[in-house]
Amino acid sequence: MKKLAVTLLTLVLSPLASAADLVEVYREAAIQDAQYAAAKANYEAAKERLPQARAGLLPFVNATGEISDINIKDGPHDTSKGFAINASQPVFRMQNYAAYEQAKHLVEQAEAVFQATGQDLILRTSRAYFDVLLAEYNLRLAQSLKTAIAEQLEQAKRSFEVGTATIVDTHEAQARYDLASSQEIAAENDLEVRKRTLQAITGKTYPALKSFAEKVPLVAPEPNTMDYWVEKAETSSLNVVAQQQGLEVARKEIDRNRAGHYPTVDLVATYSDRPILTQIGVGDNVQSTTIGLQLAIPIFQGLGQEARVKEAVALEDRARNDLESARRNSALAARQSFLVVNNSISQARALEQALVSSESQLESTKLGRDVGVRTSVDVLNAEQQLFSTRRDLAQAYYNYLISSLQLEAAAGTLDEADVARINQSLR
Repeated sequence: MKKLAVTLLTLVLSPLASAADLVEVYREAAIQDAQYAAAKANYEAAKERLPQARAGLLPFVNATGEISDINIKDGPHDTSKGFAINASQPVFRMQNYAAYEQAKHLVEQAEAVFQATGQDLILRTSRAYFDVLLAEYNLRLAQSLKTAIAEQLEQAKRSFEVGTATIVDTHEAQARYDLASSQEIAAENDLEVRKRTLQAITGKTYPALKSFAEKVPLVAPEPNTMDYWVEKAETSSLNVVAQQQGLEVARKEIDRNRAGHYPTVDLVATYSDRPILTQIGVGDNVQSTTIGLQLAIPIFQGLGQEARVKEAVALEDRARNDLESARRNSALAARQSFLVVNNSISQARALEQALVSSESQLESTKLGRDVGVRTSVDVLNAEQQLFSTRRDLAQAYYNYLISSLQLEAAAGTLDEADVARINQSLR
């Protein structure tokens, strides 16, 4: 069995020169993933809200020109040409100021949403990557177990033929072999599904991926206190940040709609160069310049503005509750991820010891069978236990790596540096 274990370890851990690693796959996903690309386009569009709102605070200038063909009855035929330039500078427009401040928060909210989508891309890519590794590992385990049981089946058949074992041992080994065959088929199917999931994110397939190192470094969160991570999540989670900006947007919407009741003051200027029309035709062009302040006072707008204010107040209340929900969900995610990280560390360390014990048990059981104090069924049970221990250890490593990334995401600090750190666990 030692030879089998060494062979399995070589298959799983041997470095592949052409194998892609996690950082390489993630960078490909950042280019190819449609969901991330859509979020980036949405952010680029949202950034244009700020210059649009700023335009309401800047001067407006337009020019008009005219040319007319004038025919006066019993008079001359003439052509009239003229032009005018009009300029307007907002002096007091509370709606425009509120809209500009609102646009700032809209851009910040869009940025937080985009960054959250980036963190989600890291999680989706890492999960899909490690799902493939885990599926490959489980397939190799299933194939190795099937090979080991096949050896036990052949030995049981030989022992039965020479009369040193009963037919029961053969039937037991055959049943285990058939079960191992079905597990191998299921593992092959699962691997194919996992590969297609990764392909949906990156848009390409990979002949090989760098796998887990022989022993994944197990590092506890720093600091290793739940309260720290919960507090961090409640204040720095990107979902919380986005909802905070959403609340500010809702508040500015109230200000903007209330400002609809306020008067407006604009500085206006006009320069015109137009001819004077007389009874006998077109006179000389006259240039005129006017500069002044224009005041507008809203008196009655059909109660529409009051309704818009009430609507904005209700939406602010919704945004406040959305923020509280985001805080609670982020705190819950931090608690869950923190617990899974530490539990996975404890479980992985226990399974590492269990793996050593299971290997020793298998060797002892085979020796006991050879001297007649153990049966072939005992050997099959020991092999099955070793198979389960290896599979559970790989799952514990997987849970540790993914939950570590989820904890960073809950705290709003997940970035490519964390991907590079996790990538060091591969070979």
